[in-house]
Amino acid sequence: MSGVQTVEVSSEEADQRLDRWFRKRFPQVRQGMIEKMCRKGEIRVDGGRVKASTRLEAGQSVRVPPLPDEAPEPQAPRPRVSDADAEMMRRAVLYRDDHIIAINKPPGLPSQGGSKQTRHVDGLAEALKFGLDEKPRLVHRLDKDTSGVLLLARTAKVAGALTAAFRARETRKIYWAVVAGVPHPRMGTIRYGLVKAPGRGAKGEAEKMLCVHPNEVDSTPDAKRAVTDYAVLSALGRRAAWMALVPITGRTHQLRAHMAEMGHPIVGDGKYGGSGQENLGDGWGAQLGGDISRKLHLHARSISLTHPVTGAQLQIIAPLPEHMERTWKTMDWNAADVPLDPFEEIE
Repeated sequence: MSGVQTVEVSSEEADQRLDRWFRKRFPQVRQGMIEKMCRKGEIRVDGGRVKASTRLEAGQSVRVPPLPDEAPEPQAPRPRVSDADAEMMRRAVLYRDDHIIAINKPPGLPSQGGSKQTRHVDGLAEALKFGLDEKPRLVHRLDKDTSGVLLLARTAKVAGALTAAFRARETRKIYWAVVAGVPHPRMGTIRYGLVKAPGRGAKGEAEKMLCVHPNEVDSTPDAKRAVTDYAVLSALGRRAAWMALVPITGRTHQLRAHMAEMGHPIVGDGKYGGSGQENLGDGWGAQLGGDISRKLHLHARSISLTHPVTGAQLQIIAPLPEHMERTWKTMDWNAADVPLDPFEEIE
Protein backbone atom coordinates (compact mmCIF):
# COMPACT_ATOMS: atom_id res chain seq x y z
CA MET A 1 0.00 0.00 0.00
CA SER A 2 1.45 3.37 -1.04
CA GLY A 3 1.30 6.54 1.04
CA VAL A 4 -0.47 9.80 0.26
CA GLN A 5 0.84 11.45 -2.91
CA THR A 6 0.36 14.83 -4.58
CA VAL A 7 0.61 14.69 -8.37
CA GLU A 8 0.62 17.72 -10.67
CA VAL A 9 -1.41 17.58 -13.89
CA SER A 10 0.83 18.11 -16.92
CA SER A 11 -0.15 20.18 -19.95
CA GLU A 12 -0.55 17.01 -22.03
CA GLU A 13 -2.95 15.60 -19.44
CA ALA A 14 -5.14 18.70 -19.32
CA ASP A 15 -8.89 18.51 -19.96
CA GLN A 16 -9.12 14.82 -19.16
CA ARG A 17 -11.76 13.46 -16.82
CA LEU A 18 -10.31 12.74 -13.38
CA ASP A 19 -11.23 9.04 -13.50
CA ARG A 20 -9.52 8.54 -16.86
CA TRP A 21 -6.43 10.43 -15.69
CA PHE A 22 -6.39 8.29 -12.56
CA ARG A 23 -6.64 4.99 -14.41
CA LYS A 24 -3.78 5.94 -16.71
CA ARG A 25 -1.57 6.95 -13.77
CA PHE A 26 -2.62 4.09 -11.48
CA PRO A 27 -3.90 1.21 -13.65
CA GLN A 28 -4.30 -1.08 -10.61
CA VAL A 29 -7.21 1.05 -9.37
CA ARG A 30 -10.66 0.18 -10.67
CA GLN A 31 -13.37 2.66 -11.64
CA GLY A 32 -15.57 1.78 -8.67
CA MET A 33 -12.74 2.48 -6.24
CA ILE A 34 -12.04 5.87 -7.85
CA GLU A 35 -15.69 6.88 -7.49
CA LYS A 36 -15.76 5.71 -3.87
CA MET A 37 -12.61 7.69 -3.00
CA CYS A 38 -14.15 10.78 -4.60
CA ARG A 39 -17.37 10.39 -2.60
CA LYS A 40 -15.37 10.05 0.63
CA GLY A 41 -13.24 13.08 -0.23
CA GLU A 42 -10.03 11.06 -0.29
CA ILE A 43 -9.19 12.26 -3.81
CA ARG A 44 -8.99 16.05 -3.97
CA VAL A 45 -7.95 18.58 -6.61
CA ASP A 46 -6.28 21.76 -5.35
CA GLY A 47 -7.63 20.84 -1.93
CA GLY A 48 -11.27 20.67 -3.03
CA ARG A 49 -13.67 17.74 -3.28
CA VAL A 50 -14.31 16.48 -6.80
CA LYS A 51 -16.35 13.99 -8.80
CA ALA A 52 -14.93 11.24 -10.98
CA SER A 53 -16.18 13.19 -14.01
CA THR A 54 -14.39 16.44 -13.05
CA ARG A 55 -12.12 17.68 -15.83
CA LEU A 56 -8.56 18.51 -14.89
CA GLU A 57 -6.53 21.57 -15.85
CA ALA A 58 -2.78 21.84 -16.35
CA GLY A 59 -0.94 22.71 -13.14
CA GLN A 60 -3.61 21.44 -10.78
CA SER A 61 -2.52 19.27 -7.83
CA VAL A 62 -4.29 15.97 -7.30
CA ARG A 63 -4.24 14.43 -3.83
CA VAL A 64 -3.87 10.67 -4.23
CA PRO A 65 -4.67 8.59 -1.12
CA PRO A 66 -2.89 5.31 -0.26
CA LEU A 67 -3.43 2.85 -3.08
CA PRO A 68 -3.08 -0.94 -3.36
CA ASP A 69 0.17 -2.21 -4.83
CA GLU A 70 -1.29 -5.20 -6.64
CA ALA A 71 -0.76 -5.32 -10.37
CA PRO A 72 -3.93 -5.06 -12.42
CA GLU A 73 -5.60 -8.19 -13.64
CA PRO A 74 -4.85 -8.90 -17.28
CA GLN A 75 -7.26 -7.00 -19.45
CA ALA A 76 -9.39 -8.93 -21.86
CA PRO A 77 -8.32 -8.28 -25.43
CA ARG A 78 -10.38 -5.64 -27.18
CA PRO A 79 -13.06 -7.18 -29.35
CA ARG A 80 -11.96 -7.44 -32.92
CA VAL A 81 -13.64 -5.10 -35.35
CA SER A 82 -15.16 -7.13 -38.17
CA ASP A 83 -13.97 -6.54 -41.70
CA ALA A 84 -17.40 -5.23 -42.63
CA ASP A 85 -17.47 -2.73 -39.76
CA ALA A 86 -13.89 -1.64 -40.46
CA GLU A 87 -14.79 -0.98 -44.10
CA MET A 88 -17.95 0.88 -43.03
CA MET A 89 -15.97 3.15 -40.68
CA ARG A 90 -13.28 3.91 -43.26
CA ARG A 91 -15.86 4.73 -45.92
CA ALA A 92 -17.49 7.10 -43.43
CA VAL A 93 -14.36 9.27 -43.19
CA LEU A 94 -15.00 12.79 -44.46
CA TYR A 95 -11.69 14.39 -43.46
CA ARG A 96 -8.38 13.11 -42.13
CA ASP A 97 -4.98 14.53 -41.28
CA ASP A 98 -2.31 13.74 -38.67
CA HIS A 99 -4.41 15.29 -35.89
CA ILE A 100 -8.14 15.01 -36.68
CA ILE A 101 -10.54 12.56 -38.25
CA ALA A 102 -14.14 13.49 -39.14
CA ILE A 103 -16.67 10.83 -40.02
CA ASN A 104 -20.24 10.84 -41.28
CA LYS A 105 -21.83 8.84 -38.47
CA PRO A 106 -24.59 6.58 -39.75
CA PRO A 107 -27.98 6.69 -38.02
CA GLY A 108 -28.57 3.89 -35.53
CA LEU A 109 -24.92 3.65 -34.43
CA PRO A 110 -24.28 4.99 -30.89
CA SER A 111 -21.31 7.26 -30.31
CA GLN A 112 -20.32 5.38 -27.16
CA GLY A 113 -21.19 2.20 -25.33
CA GLY A 114 -23.93 2.14 -22.74
CA SER A 115 -26.79 0.04 -21.53
CA LYS A 116 -26.98 -2.95 -23.90
CA GLN A 117 -24.79 -1.10 -26.45
CA THR A 118 -21.76 -3.12 -27.52
CA ARG A 119 -21.30 -1.81 -31.07
CA HIS A 120 -20.51 1.90 -31.21
CA VAL A 121 -18.23 4.50 -32.79
CA ASP A 122 -15.83 4.55 -29.83
CA GLY A 123 -15.18 0.81 -30.16
CA LEU A 124 -15.14 0.73 -33.95
CA ALA A 125 -12.61 3.60 -33.97
CA GLU A 126 -9.98 0.85 -33.72
CA ALA A 127 -10.39 0.69 -37.51
CA LEU A 128 -9.33 4.34 -37.83
CA LYS A 129 -5.79 4.21 -36.44
CA PHE A 130 -4.24 4.66 -39.90
CA GLY A 131 -0.75 3.80 -38.68
CA LEU A 132 -0.89 5.28 -35.16
CA ASP A 133 -0.63 3.14 -32.03
CA GLU A 134 -3.80 4.46 -30.39
CA LYS A 135 -7.29 4.71 -31.76
CA PRO A 136 -8.74 8.22 -32.22
CA ARG A 137 -10.74 9.71 -29.35
CA LEU A 138 -14.27 11.10 -29.43
CA VAL A 139 -14.44 14.80 -28.54
CA HIS A 140 -18.22 15.24 -28.80
CA ARG A 141 -21.29 13.05 -29.27
CA LEU A 142 -24.29 12.55 -31.51
CA ASP A 143 -27.46 10.74 -30.45
CA LYS A 144 -27.71 7.15 -31.63
CA ASP A 145 -30.32 7.93 -34.28
CA THR A 146 -28.77 11.25 -35.39
CA SER A 147 -26.43 11.07 -38.38
CA GLY A 148 -23.72 13.42 -39.58
CA VAL A 149 -20.36 15.00 -38.83
CA LEU A 150 -18.57 13.55 -35.80
CA LEU A 151 -15.04 14.61 -34.88
CA LEU A 152 -12.34 12.39 -33.39
CA ALA A 153 -8.88 13.46 -32.18
CA ARG A 154 -5.86 11.34 -33.02
CA THR A 155 -3.84 12.34 -29.93
CA ALA A 156 -4.63 13.22 -26.31
CA LYS A 157 -3.30 16.76 -26.77
CA VAL A 158 -5.54 17.45 -29.76
CA ALA A 159 -8.48 15.88 -27.91
CA GLY A 160 -7.96 18.38 -25.09
CA ALA A 161 -7.79 21.31 -27.50
CA LEU A 162 -10.92 20.27 -29.38
CA THR A 163 -12.87 19.61 -26.18
CA ALA A 164 -11.94 23.08 -24.96
CA ALA A 165 -13.05 24.58 -28.28
CA PHE A 166 -16.46 22.90 -27.99
CA ARG A 167 -16.82 24.06 -24.40
CA ALA A 168 -15.90 27.64 -25.36
CA ARG A 169 -18.37 27.49 -28.30
CA GLU A 170 -15.60 28.14 -30.79
CA THR A 171 -17.03 25.56 -33.17
CA ARG A 172 -20.22 25.95 -35.21
CA LYS A 173 -22.50 23.03 -35.93
CA ILE A 174 -25.44 23.24 -38.32
CA TYR A 175 -28.03 20.49 -38.34
CA TRP A 176 -30.62 19.76 -40.99
CA ALA A 177 -33.97 18.37 -39.95
CA VAL A 178 -37.47 17.78 -41.26
CA VAL A 179 -40.21 18.84 -38.86
CA ALA A 180 -43.95 18.35 -38.89
CA GLY A 181 -45.73 21.60 -39.75
CA VAL A 182 -44.00 24.92 -40.46
CA PRO A 183 -42.69 27.05 -37.59
CA HIS A 184 -43.73 30.70 -37.41
CA PRO A 185 -41.86 32.97 -37.56
CA ARG A 186 -39.64 31.20 -40.06
CA MET A 187 -36.43 32.27 -38.35
CA GLY A 188 -35.85 32.73 -34.66
CA THR A 189 -34.27 31.58 -31.42
CA ILE A 190 -35.62 29.09 -28.88
CA ARG A 191 -34.57 29.77 -25.28
CA TYR A 192 -36.39 27.12 -23.26
CA GLY A 193 -34.27 25.58 -20.51
CA LEU A 194 -34.01 21.81 -20.12
CA VAL A 195 -34.27 19.52 -17.12
CA LYS A 196 -33.95 15.76 -17.08
CA ALA A 197 -37.05 13.77 -16.23
CA PRO A 198 -36.39 10.40 -14.53
CA GLY A 199 -36.52 7.32 -16.70
CA ARG A 200 -38.91 4.47 -16.17
CA GLY A 201 -36.43 1.60 -15.86
CA ALA A 202 -34.34 0.43 -12.93
CA LYS A 203 -31.30 2.21 -14.37
CA GLY A 204 -33.13 5.29 -15.60
CA GLU A 205 -33.87 3.98 -19.08
CA ALA A 206 -36.04 6.09 -21.36
CA GLU A 207 -34.85 9.35 -19.84
CA LYS A 208 -36.02 12.46 -21.64
CA MET A 209 -35.57 16.19 -21.29
CA LEU A 210 -38.40 18.50 -20.28
CA CYS A 211 -38.56 22.11 -21.44
CA VAL A 212 -38.67 24.86 -18.83
CA HIS A 213 -39.82 28.43 -19.54
CA PRO A 214 -36.80 30.79 -19.60
CA ASN A 215 -38.23 32.74 -16.65
CA GLU A 216 -38.41 29.58 -14.55
CA VAL A 217 -35.00 28.05 -15.25
CA ASP A 218 -33.23 29.62 -12.26
CA SER A 219 -35.96 28.46 -9.88
CA THR A 220 -36.19 24.91 -11.28
CA PRO A 221 -33.78 22.44 -9.61
CA ASP A 222 -31.19 21.00 -12.02
CA ALA A 223 -32.59 22.93 -15.01
CA LYS A 224 -30.02 24.31 -17.46
CA ARG A 225 -30.38 27.10 -19.97
CA ALA A 226 -30.49 26.03 -23.61
CA VAL A 227 -30.49 28.12 -26.78
CA THR A 228 -31.20 27.02 -30.36
CA ASP A 229 -31.26 29.16 -33.52
CA TYR A 230 -33.58 27.90 -36.24
CA ALA A 231 -34.48 28.78 -39.82
CA VAL A 232 -36.99 27.33 -42.27
CA LEU A 233 -35.16 26.53 -45.50
CA SER A 234 -38.15 25.22 -47.43
CA ALA A 235 -41.71 24.13 -46.70
CA LEU A 236 -44.20 21.67 -48.13
CA GLY A 237 -47.38 23.68 -47.74
CA ARG A 238 -48.20 23.61 -44.05
CA ARG A 239 -47.39 19.91 -43.68
CA ALA A 240 -43.62 19.84 -43.21
CA ALA A 241 -40.51 22.02 -43.22
CA TRP A 242 -36.83 21.59 -43.98
CA MET A 243 -35.00 23.24 -41.09
CA ALA A 244 -31.50 24.47 -40.29
CA LEU A 245 -30.81 24.23 -36.57
CA VAL A 246 -27.82 25.62 -34.68
CA PRO A 247 -27.36 24.54 -31.04
CA ILE A 248 -25.80 27.53 -29.28
CA THR A 249 -25.62 25.42 -26.14
CA GLY A 250 -25.02 21.69 -26.20
CA ARG A 251 -27.62 20.04 -23.97
CA THR A 252 -28.83 16.45 -24.22
CA HIS A 253 -31.59 16.07 -26.83
CA GLN A 254 -31.70 19.87 -27.09
CA LEU A 255 -32.82 20.16 -30.73
CA ARG A 256 -35.39 17.39 -30.42
CA ALA A 257 -36.93 18.77 -27.22
CA HIS A 258 -36.94 22.38 -28.48
CA MET A 259 -38.66 21.58 -31.76
CA ALA A 260 -41.27 19.42 -30.03
CA GLU A 261 -41.94 22.22 -27.54
CA MET A 262 -42.70 24.51 -30.49
CA GLY A 263 -45.31 22.04 -31.68
CA HIS A 264 -43.15 20.98 -34.62
CA PRO A 265 -41.38 17.75 -33.63
CA ILE A 266 -38.63 16.35 -35.80
CA VAL A 267 -40.03 13.71 -38.13
CA GLY A 268 -39.36 10.22 -36.79
CA ASP A 269 -38.84 11.37 -33.19
CA GLY A 270 -41.16 9.08 -31.27
CA LYS A 271 -39.61 10.02 -27.93
CA TYR A 272 -40.53 13.71 -28.16
CA GLY A 273 -43.15 13.89 -30.87
CA GLY A 274 -45.16 10.72 -30.52
CA SER A 275 -45.73 8.03 -33.12
CA GLY A 276 -48.86 9.45 -34.76
CA GLN A 277 -49.27 11.61 -37.84
CA GLU A 278 -51.42 14.27 -36.24
CA ASN A 279 -52.17 15.34 -32.66
CA LEU A 280 -55.66 16.32 -31.59
CA GLY A 281 -54.41 19.47 -29.85
CA ASP A 282 -52.05 22.14 -31.13
CA GLY A 283 -49.11 21.00 -33.21
CA TRP A 284 -48.37 17.78 -35.04
CA GLY A 285 -47.27 14.25 -34.46
CA ALA A 286 -43.80 13.12 -35.45
CA GLN A 287 -44.70 11.04 -38.51
CA LEU A 288 -45.70 12.22 -41.98
CA GLY A 289 -46.96 8.90 -43.30
CA GLY A 290 -46.93 7.78 -46.91
CA ASP A 291 -43.49 7.05 -48.33
CA ILE A 292 -41.65 9.09 -45.68
CA SER A 293 -39.38 6.98 -43.49
CA ARG A 294 -40.24 6.64 -39.80
CA LYS A 295 -36.56 7.04 -38.90
CA LEU A 296 -35.35 10.22 -37.18
CA HIS A 297 -34.81 13.06 -39.67
CA LEU A 298 -31.99 14.87 -37.86
CA HIS A 299 -28.55 15.20 -39.46
CA ALA A 300 -25.40 17.06 -38.36
CA ARG A 301 -24.86 18.65 -41.77
CA SER A 302 -21.70 20.66 -41.14
CA ILE A 303 -19.14 21.74 -38.59
CA SER A 304 -16.83 24.74 -38.80
CA LEU A 305 -13.77 25.15 -36.59
CA THR A 306 -10.24 26.40 -36.33
CA HIS A 307 -7.76 23.54 -36.64
CA PRO A 308 -6.13 23.17 -33.19
CA VAL A 309 -2.64 22.58 -34.64
CA THR A 310 -2.40 24.34 -38.00
CA GLY A 311 -4.82 27.19 -37.31
CA ALA A 312 -6.54 26.58 -40.65
CA GLN A 313 -10.28 27.19 -40.93
CA LEU A 314 -12.08 23.91 -41.53
CA GLN A 315 -15.62 23.39 -42.76
CA ILE A 316 -16.67 19.76 -42.99
CA ILE A 317 -19.95 18.78 -44.67
CA ALA A 318 -21.70 15.42 -44.39
CA PRO A 319 -24.00 14.01 -47.12
CA LEU A 320 -27.50 13.03 -46.02
CA PRO A 321 -28.17 9.45 -44.91
CA GLU A 322 -30.18 7.26 -47.25
CA HIS A 323 -33.58 7.65 -45.55
CA MET A 324 -33.30 11.46 -45.49
CA GLU A 325 -32.05 11.55 -49.07
CA ARG A 326 -35.21 9.68 -50.10
CA THR A 327 -37.33 12.22 -48.22
CA TRP A 328 -35.54 15.10 -49.98
CA LYS A 329 -36.35 13.51 -53.35
CA THR A 330 -39.96 12.99 -52.37
CA MET A 331 -40.25 16.64 -51.27
CA ASP A 332 -38.31 17.84 -54.35
CA TRP A 333 -35.77 19.60 -52.13
CA ASN A 334 -32.22 20.22 -53.36
CA ALA A 335 -29.22 21.05 -51.16
CA ALA A 336 -27.87 23.37 -53.88
CA ASP A 337 -30.89 25.63 -53.46
CA VAL A 338 -30.10 26.77 -49.91
CA PRO A 339 -27.10 28.45 -48.24
CA LEU A 340 -24.95 26.25 -46.04
CA ASP A 341 -25.33 28.77 -43.21
CA PRO A 342 -28.62 30.67 -43.58
CA PHE A 343 -27.81 32.78 -40.50
CA GLU A 344 -24.67 34.38 -41.95
CA GLU A 345 -26.35 37.30 -43.68
CA ILE A 346 -28.11 38.51 -40.54
CA GLU A 347 -25.21 38.15 -38.09
